[in-house]
Amino acid sequence: MFDEKKLWKDRASHRLKELSLYLRYIFNGHLLLVGLFLIGTAAYYYQNWIKILSSDFPAEIMLAVIIGWFLTYSPVYNFLLEADQVFLLPLEDRLKGYFLRSGVVSLVFQGYIVLMVLALLMPIYAHVSESGFRFFFLFFIVLLLVKAWNLAVSWKISYYVHSSVSLSDMLVRYFINVGFTFLLFKQANILILFLLVIIMAFYYRSFYIRTAKMGLKWDLLIGQEEKRMSSFYRLANLFTDVPKLKDTVKRRKWLDFLINRIAFSEEKTYLYLFSRTFLRASDYLGLYIRLTVIGALALYFLSFGLGQIFFALLFLYLTAFQLLPLWNHHQNKLWVDLYPVAEKHKKAAFQLLLTFIIGLQTLIFALIVLLKGEWMISLFVLLAGLLFSFLFVKVYSTARLK
Repeated sequence: MFDEKKLWKDRASHRLKELSLYLRYIFNGHLLLVGLFLIGTAAYYYQNWIKILSSDFPAEIMLAVIIGWFLTYSPVYNFLLEADQVFLLPLEDRLKGYFLRSGVVSLVFQGYIVLMVLALLMPIYAHVSESGFRFFFLFFIVLLLVKAWNLAVSWKISYYVHSSVSLSDMLVRYFINVGFTFLLFKQANILILFLLVIIMAFYYRSFYIRTAKMGLKWDLLIGQEEKRMSSFYRLANLFTDVPKLKDTVKRRKWLDFLINRIAFSEEKTYLYLFSRTFLRASDYLGLYIRLTVIGALALYFLSFGLGQIFFALLFLYLTAFQLLPLWNHHQNKLWVDLYPVAEKHKKAAFQLLLTFIIGLQTLIFALIVLLKGEWMISLFVLLAGLLFSFLFVKVYSTARLK
């Protein structure tokens, strides 16, 4: 006999074990230390920034805009698998409890994120508001209820196939969330907040009625779940091999000019392959761009000379370390083993590409510092980055590739 409680329990426990397994690899010793240092440094500058804020700083608007996004993005973690659209489809009417439990788990997890964001932003609010931290828990309880409303609406929107419905709903809910959060922090009249609550209730009811006779869009729900897990797998794959990861490749023809000049020769075979992989695989290029942008912004706003050099080296290390899996990207593809190319050319090509990537990031960081007029610090960033590039590629990566 079908037991939806047991099914949900098995799926949830299996997902929890899987996440905890890969999280152990992600939060290993050295990465944890780097993360703690980044958090500590960010907290120091954040605290100093708050001290210089004027009393008329629009904290309510800032908090509403940021928290509004975390309230609006409300996916329901359903733990569905690809085969479910065949085997569970006939049992759809008996899965209400299954999806209700998924919604509760989603609320707990995403509610915790809202709590962390609220705790992070409350010092700004307390700095410009006379009430300070007095209403912190009241704010959180109210926002948690708003989060539950967003999850409920998001679930009803998943009954629709057309993406335009989902997009329009996201926009409407975002503005409602921002408006409600702004009025909440402004401590507006409770009647105004109650009026917004009524609007939110009618908004949910409209979708509840329209989807009453609709069936679940299993392919859409499964696709969303696989997309979320693929994002996590791509992150975990930077630290260990993930067998379940499905490669995502984009053509990016506009970047062809970067590799068109690679010589058509035996020695450059792997250089072409690794370069193509770096530019086309979203894991590597996206990671490189994100870390470069974040590092550049950190260097631009930092004013401490030694701190700028250290931050530059830190982001260079994070980039280089997380690009090492590029070496094994094609290890399960038999056609690569058929190349009549010596192994030494593969290693040389990978290290050459890694040197170029880190060197380019070093140059960008140095130019960012130079734009601030700190040419001496810029020179030190450039020299330290080039030295790091040489040591990482020739010493560290050589040892890791073995």
